[in-house]
Amino acid sequence: MRLVFATSTPTDVRGGSGTFVGISVLAQALARQGVDVRLVAPSFDVSPLGHTFKRLRFNLALGPRVAVHRPDAVVGFDLDGFLLSRPTPYPLAIAVKGVLADELTFERGLVRRLLWLQSRCERANVRGDVPVLATSRYAAGRLGAYYRVAAERLRVVPELIDLPRWEAALAAAPASQPSATILTACHLYPRKRVALLVRALQRVVRARPDVELRIVGVGPEAERIRRLVETLGLQAHVRLLGHVPFAQLCAEYRRAAVFCLPSVQEGFGIVLLEAMAAGLPIIASRAAAVPEVAPDGVCSLLTPPDDEAALAEAIPRLLDDAPLRLRLGEAGREHVRRFRADQVAAEFLAALGAPTAR
Repeated sequence: MRLVFATSTPTDVRGGSGTFVGISVLAQALARQGVDVRLVAPSFDVSPLGHTFKRLRFNLALGPRVAVHRPDAVVGFDLDGFLLSRPTPYPLAIAVKGVLADELTFERGLVRRLLWLQSRCERANVRGDVPVLATSRYAAGRLGAYYRVAAERLRVVPELIDLPRWEAALAAAPASQPSATILTACHLYPRKRVALLVRALQRVVRARPDVELRIVGVGPEAERIRRLVETLGLQAHVRLLGHVPFAQLCAEYRRAAVFCLPSVQEGFGIVLLEAMAAGLPIIASRAAAVPEVAPDGVCSLLTPPDDEAALAEAIPRLLDDAPLRLRLGEAGREHVRRFRADQVAAEFLAALGAPTAR
């Protein structure tokens, strides 16, 4: 079986973040099951008019680039494929990694306007009778609410993790002594609420002067967060690490005591799987898809969204309670197995109506 994956998301972790991780790990898992996966992505690295126009330019030329592979089926990710005629000469499915109409409500200014334009394309992409794959029940609900996708066309296929690769890399990373280190890793968009975490940390420092927050990621909020750290006088307690290579990311997971993601909008949240694989207890917001991925009281402590005081209370509670950290961390190690790449890849094929490869 030959699948074409069409995506204009940057094909690297720094630019493509969790979307690229999800697509690439899925492609690799399908290949291990005998599926011939062809990735069709932009052949140009930059556009003088920005990422939105790069995506539009990619879609203008998508039809011939797909056809040359003679696919058995095509999967367009997010808005990619919206210019393809319907019906197509091959089975078509649309996999939406992040509902753009939902994401833009948390942005502002030019970014919000450009996301609105992209969301119009994404809305056009899910038209017709094609199956639409969402990463969570939450995302499926947003697709219905914003784009009027009928429930019978929606399929929920979660994100996935290459668990053997992560387990091997984590085992090889330097071990560290128990600490009061909090880790967050995400693309620094406003909706991730990393600034809220920094403000909450100011309260935590009063009770735990040994606490340290390490922030992995790049994005439009990076400079604002850096200035906030300086304004609050937290330079000794916060480290902005930017983008880090995989081996260093594993080392960061190994040195942390707690993983924290106060995001208020997640179509899924692949970093939650990474934290579980590392055996880290999670503090996150009770928002969007997070309760589906990291159930409250099982492998996480969830706080109300945008509640700085609740976040500031949950952090020292977990830092001070080693048995609770151990219980949540061990439960996470077990829970993450549900998202193993081989299992989710089989679910993905089933959602396409394709036979499993072997």
